[in-house]
Amino acid sequence: MAVKLHRCKNQWVKLSGHPCWRVEKALIDAGVEYERAPGGWPGHPEYLAEKTGVAKYPAIEFDDGTWYRDESKNMAAAIRDGRLDEMHGNTPAAGTAP
Repeated sequence: MAVKLHRCKNQWVKLSGHPCWRVEKALIDAGVEYERAPGGWPGHPEYLAEKTGVAKYPAIEFDDGTWYRDESKNMAAAIRDGRLDEMHGNTPAAGTAP
């Protein structure tokens, strides 16, 4: 499964507490193919809010056009637990959590 990781433009930040890196590292560790889609800081509020209900990074866009956005700790846990494929369209902030 290839996904697109929408993350902040600060790609050089590789600190465990950084939300974007936390999710990216989980993708790497889980062997998930992904494309990095860096944006501006603090984000593209209109675009992210339209897609996920929240104007915050990180967010994952699936090949089928659905999105996944949650707090980075929850996103990383889902990825590490092998549940990423179940997260299509899961954007709790937008009220679309299964």
